[in-house]
Amino acid sequence: MPKIIEMPKLSDTMTEGTLAKWSVKEGDTVKVGQSIADVETDKATMEMTSFFAGKIHRLVVKPGDKVPLSAPMAVVLEEDEEAPANLDEIIAAAKTSAAPVVKEAPAAGRKPAAGAPAVPGLLLPQAPSHVRRPSAASNGVRVKASPLAKKIADEKNIDLSKLTGTGPGGRIVRVDVENAPVSGSGSTPSAKSIQTIRPTVGPEDERVPTSTMRNIIAERLLASKTQIPHFYLQIEIDAAPLMQFRAHLNASAEKNGGNKYTVNDFILKAVICSATAVPAINAAWDGDAIVKYKSVGLSIAIAVEDGLVTPVIKEAEKKKLVDLSTAVKDLAARAKNKKLTPDEFAGGTITVSNLGAYGIDQFSAIINPPQAAILSVGSIRTVPVVGEKNTIVAGQRMWIGLSGDHRVVDGAVAAAYLAELRKLLENPALMLV
Repeated sequence: MPKIIEMPKLSDTMTEGTLAKWSVKEGDTVKVGQSIADVETDKATMEMTSFFAGKIHRLVVKPGDKVPLSAPMAVVLEEDEEAPANLDEIIAAAKTSAAPVVKEAPAAGRKPAAGAPAVPGLLLPQAPSHVRRPSAASNGVRVKASPLAKKIADEKNIDLSKLTGTGPGGRIVRVDVENAPVSGSGSTPSAKSIQTIRPTVGPEDERVPTSTMRNIIAERLLASKTQIPHFYLQIEIDAAPLMQFRAHLNASAEKNGGNKYTVNDFILKAVICSATAVPAINAAWDGDAIVKYKSVGLSIAIAVEDGLVTPVIKEAEKKKLVDLSTAVKDLAARAKNKKLTPDEFAGGTITVSNLGAYGIDQFSAIINPPQAAILSVGSIRTVPVVGEKNTIVAGQRMWIGLSGDHRVVDGAVAAAYLAELRKLLENPALMLV
């Protein structure tokens, strides 16, 4: 009996995935749990593993195809098994079952597509019966909208087909729905006030279609900058004590074969300890309330080939410096090799973005929703500073910025947090007490 490998749900907000590449070809033998493809989700490019053991008989989708959840991707046969004569009908039935519902379904469940006979013994994914939702246009054509925008539209009974999207490629995003009239008629005010200026493309210019990850990054950053009232603070830190302390620890580690620490390890530890000392920074806006987190979920911005991912170290306040250092190295390596799991992107409460290795002295980062703060870390520079008796000496300085959500964090709170951060980085031994 043929087995259908379907598009799995690789992230909590995923509604479809884009096949980046196949790691197998037709005729290959696979095992359960073997990596067979890379799939772009709304959060990252992840490996997809085989759910069955056997031989790949047919690859149903091609690299670059967008595939809805539970839609067929490949057909696996057992060793020496012959493909049934009606395999095309089986695949067609599986595609129909996974397709989005735009018409009201019978209470008893979805019926097979016309011309697709029932296949005894084959369990195909069944879509739940539900009524027509306003996410689709009145003519049944799918509307380009983010999952969050569709959810809000359903709650407010807003017809998405009447809205004009301001997201990438005309995609309807959250701000479009929230600014729409409740009746669902007319365009959103934001669509009238925000005009997308299209670039002029010359004959020698290249227009590269964006990936799923890049579209999601664009959508979320647009939402962050248009919905969150950002404010920005910067501090200058004397990095000489930190560099001396790190050199001492690494010299000891080299003799004993222990872990070697990066500057970023100490910064992350300081960010966590400061969030524990000033807990008001470790919070989020929730409409008519502020969520105060009891644990620190440290999101770490990691650059990958197609964008930026922010995996999370959960309960970071319980981690020792060596544990943080090991965890960061592991996350960075697996992020670049597309080995991160969906659960590792959940639970973040504060983010750190470090561009010091790229030679950036200082910058202001965009908040990672729904968090209320993000730290931007610059490089350490040797600069002239005023020393004792007003002499000019060489010193090591580092600049750290904080972008805050003013709905949650006031300037005084952010200043207190940065003061705590400076104290720890200029007295690094305090972080190990």
